Amino acid sequence: MSIGSVLDLLRPDFPDITISKIRFLESEGLIHPERTPSGYRRFSVADCERLRFVLTAQRDQYLPLKVIKEQLEAIDSGAATLGVREARARGRAAIEAAPPAEAVNRHNTETNGRSPRRLGVVPGEVSPDELRFDHEIRLTRADLLARAEIDDAFLNDLIRANLITPGAAGFFDADAVTLARTARAMSEFGLEARHLRAFKLAADREAALVAQIAAPIAKSRDADARARAEETVRELAALSLNLHAALVKASVRAALGN
Repeated sequence: MSIGSVLDLLRPDFPDITISKIRFLESEGLIHPERTPSGYRRFSVADCERLRFVLTAQRDQYLPLKVIKEQLEAIDSGAATLGVREARARGRAAIEAAPPAEAVNRHNTETNGRSPRRLGVVPGEVSPDELRFDHEIRLTRADLLARAEIDDAFLNDLIRANLITPGAAGFFDADAVTLARTARAMSEFGLEARHLRAFKLAADREAALVAQIAAPIAKSRDADARARAEETVRELAALSLNLHAALVKASVRAALGN
């Protein structure tokens, strides 16, 4: 399972768990998830139960990582037991018992009166898994107009404002659809493409900061350097989006005097 699935599985018991925390525990040698050929982490049920053991020992027994690691080494050597068979059974039961996404969505909609948002790094916000780059989707201008439900003049305004930029061959990606749809929705509040340039400038500054942090990782000689750099970019981008949303919310609240 992906690191995002691990978060969803553990977060009910450990609300503060984050991707950074999982990566830190891996760097300390407490967990050893497999890597795909492209460098992404893949976790097994046993990995999840090992994580649960570490997090429980920290939360309930206040044990330092050094002691927890010694306990895990004893388990690995056979000198102690974590109940691996039982742990795997519990893990499978937890996964199988998880309600289908449709049922969760229906329950949340009925109880909250609104469509639910996917849990991410910060509950209810953006997850790094949602920021994976998709280089396969190439849309023509006509495709973009149809999917975003905008006209040619509106798209020209977005391009002139540098909010959307077609590729060298004139194609667009999936993000252009999302951007165009969002700009169209904001236009209903009287915001034109030229008004949205402030968002573009802020995004460029945030992207430059993220790239500055990830660049040294990408340039290292490790075999998985590029994959780790892309993962860092996704995580930082998700965090920056969550921070940006919180700051905007706080500023609007202050402006309205609430």
